[in-house]
Amino acid sequence: MSTPVVSCSDPIAAPLPELLAPYGLTLRWVDAGQPIPGSFWGGSEAGLVGDRLYVRPDTPLHSALHEACHYICMDPQRRENLDTDAGGDYDEENGVCYLQILLAGQLPDMGEERMQADMDAWGYSFRLGSTKAWYERDAQDALAWLKRHGIVDNFGQPTWALRMDIKQPDMESR
Repeated sequence: MSTPVVSCSDPIAAPLPELLAPYGLTLRWVDAGQPIPGSFWGGSEAGLVGDRLYVRPDTPLHSALHEACHYICMDPQRRENLDTDAGGDYDEENGVCYLQILLAGQLPDMGEERMQADMDAWGYSFRLGSTKAWYERDAQDALAWLKRHGIVDNFGQPTWALRMDIKQPDMESR
């Protein structure tokens, strides 16, 4: 029997508000059984409206982190008008998934490997067959995207800053 995914009501998730605070994102609790404002997928999935991340006790922690990472990774204009649909392109979605794993590593009792297992259990799919395989062997483009936008530093660690559009040197002018 497999272990159920970690929910936001699990003690493992208790540090989530402090983890998200540097990003200006506020965690808001919704009563059990009530609809979650801003939830794109419905059910127990986390929701985003402006700078508020909505969760219920049964919301999977991976869902809360995923939506939080959408907020962190989106451009300022989309963030300003955010209500339910985070949008973004393929590269940004990969950056979101990578950052979600990286931030899980900042939660003492969660860690990257447990987040990867929860993502697999929930049905995230990656071309190498598992989240762990993707993260370790196929996510260089996601990490580069996060670096390019100032979300992680050159050592792959969170900068605790929202997305910035950093100009890359123009190769033709060299």
